[in-house]
Amino acid sequence: MPSFVIVEKCDGCKALDKTACQYICPNDLMVLNKDLMKAYNIEPEMCWECYNCVKICPTQAIEIRGYADFVPLGAQVTPMRSSDSIMWTVKFRNGTLKRFKFPIRTTPEGTAVPDGGWATSDDDLSSPYLFTEPASLKTDDLWKKQ
Repeated sequence: MPSFVIVEKCDGCKALDKTACQYICPNDLMVLNKDLMKAYNIEPEMCWECYNCVKICPTQAIEIRGYADFVPLGAQVTPMRSSDSIMWTVKFRNGTLKRFKFPIRTTPEGTAVPDGGWATSDDDLSSPYLFTEPASLKTDDLWKKQ
């Protein structure tokens, strides 16, 4: 089910041109109504339910209507993001609450290496190999004669 914005909670990230949900949406579905300064999902039918917008929203103004197999008959799943983890709150239909905390990064913020330490060059785009192949596959021994 698609993401939706709770209009009363959304402040448009006080954005001049782009909100957090616009920045993070992998399908470019979230847009900002500059007249109202509220974000909304422009094409709900195209939503992947990836929860990126829900997790990044600083005012918790975005929710996802869950599928029956994931959140059956009225249950809710709500993530709350901090700088190093996400606290997931699951509210079951009988009112029981469960909370799970998971880390969101393995490196300190701002220290990630974009290429992961793998050497790159200008001719990578014309290569038939993926980014780290063949070294990351560790298949060098497969091609050697025995």
